[in-house]
Amino acid sequence: MNEKTRNLLTEWAGKYNDPVYFQEDPVIFPKYFAERTGEKGYRLADVEIAAVLAAHLAWGRRSMIVRDCRRALDEMEWRPYEYVMNGEYRDESASLHRTVRWSEFARICSALREIYSRTDSIEGLTNTQIRTLVYGRKEDPRAPDKKINMMRRWMVRDDGKVDLGVWKNSDKKLLLIPLDIHVYEMARALGLTDRKQKDITTVRQITDAFKDIFPDDPCKGDFALFGYGLHEKEMK
Repeated sequence: MNEKTRNLLTEWAGKYNDPVYFQEDPVIFPKYFAERTGEKGYRLADVEIAAVLAAHLAWGRRSMIVRDCRRALDEMEWRPYEYVMNGEYRDESASLHRTVRWSEFARICSALREIYSRTDSIEGLTNTQIRTLVYGRKEDPRAPDKKINMMRRWMVRDDGKVDLGVWKNSDKKLLLIPLDIHVYEMARALGLTDRKQKDITTVRQITDAFKDIFPDDPCKGDFALFGYGLHEKEMK
């Protein structure tokens, strides 16, 4: 990585790690509950459930993601933990968000109910366990697990800005960059990866590139890529 790119990434990460750019973003939903934990019966599990659902719906236009996250939480009457543990879910074939149906939402809620019947938090689950036990996907050691790594970033990073820092037993040094097609294209354009596959190996390569800049907090680089994306839009 040349010095110019390094300086730009450092600048963008500092500038865009700011709530002003994330007022219409799925992170606002777990943040809503994180700010109210301990009030009116809200608990860590409310934050986690909101994060699980918001991350699951986080694909497509941000305005649509935010709209449909609100629909899901309206269904829950903004009491995610109570809704999950009650065991009566909206289970129908109608769409909640794009190809995600309410029946899929119900399956995730049912899976979370089973988990929360045994534990107070999902923090200790591995990516594979979240993938298989919560989201009901097949185990895939090559998968980039974008939604899970994004959720981990929200829950672990603790600088008091965009992310929540509510998972106190996790190390932000071990976080991985959430990789989707847009992040991949930006990372490739910046020379952070030379791989064609959008898999976990590419995730680690991009994360390692950011470890060179932010050794204690590589996922701060996610904000640099966000900033690069805005910069490219402005240049067109």
